[in-house]
Amino acid sequence: MTVRCSLCCERSVGAYSVAVPTSPSSDASREAAMAATVSEQRWRVARTALAEQTDRFLDLVRATPPEAMATAHWSVADTLAHVGSLAWYYACLVDPDHPPLPVPGLHRQLPDVTVDTVADFNDVLLRHLTEREPQALADRLRADVGRLLAVCEGQRPDETVPWLGGARVPLAGLCAHLVNELLIHGHDVARVAGRPWSLPGRDAALFMELFVAGVVRHGYGRLIDGGAPPSERPVVVEFRSAYAAPVRLLLHRGRMTFADPAARADARIDHDPGTLNLMMFGRVSRARAVLTGKVRVSGRRPWLLPAFLRKFRTPS
Repeated sequence: MTVRCSLCCERSVGAYSVAVPTSPSSDASREAAMAATVSEQRWRVARTALAEQTDRFLDLVRATPPEAMATAHWSVADTLAHVGSLAWYYACLVDPDHPPLPVPGLHRQLPDVTVDTVADFNDVLLRHLTEREPQALADRLRADVGRLLAVCEGQRPDETVPWLGGARVPLAGLCAHLVNELLIHGHDVARVAGRPWSLPGRDAALFMELFVAGVVRHGYGRLIDGGAPPSERPVVVEFRSAYAAPVRLLLHRGRMTFADPAARADARIDHDPGTLNLMMFGRVSRARAVLTGKVRVSGRRPWLLPAFLRKFRTPS
């Protein structure tokens, strides 16, 4: 998901101070993109959201039979183990002394993972993490989230760690990604349990604002290899919500970068962040998201959006 002058201008955009390149291919452009920072206020929001959504998710799981099928392939216990595996991995990323996941050759596999193979990677993790007793899994998840938050407390939000596919993820993005996992998989568990589950706009917006923008800024490696074939025709798409500064992305010649603020958007997606995230991860169809009015597409060339979304994609 994901950025690249001899000349550049700088402006303040919501949570960021963004150096905007005029030439998206130069080394100076990449350095300018790296200069963008997440505000301390948004950093606090991300950490608070992770603590609160962990509590919500665990309360929900405790009230749901662990053998119930949350998805076509995962029980509630499997889902809890999956979310826990991510929290464990993230705790290891920020704390080298944290006990490693018991997965042989894990670090050799990580650089080759893409959005199209991450499901296979998740299956590998779950085959090695055999614990399915709900209380043990819940205790592990809470402890690993606690460790992640404790380390992050004294760090800058734009410090990066290596991630799947050779991507570099800032700490704020790491927390935002885990918040999204809790929200999406909480939706799965709540659906089978017949219980209400909201995706608060403030928290759901962090995925686009801090994770997607952070990976675009710092480099996405092989993460979105494949998808739409490279095109000489640039496509600019702007994502807008009531909860965060707009994110404007440019797809050109197979690369995803930030768009110059002077470039006109071909398509604009005004959205409720929770609905957009559910749509991106295959829980809500595009038709339903649009028909409910929670995802609205406009712009001068909206027909270019499908090609953009074939590149800008997430595991479903």
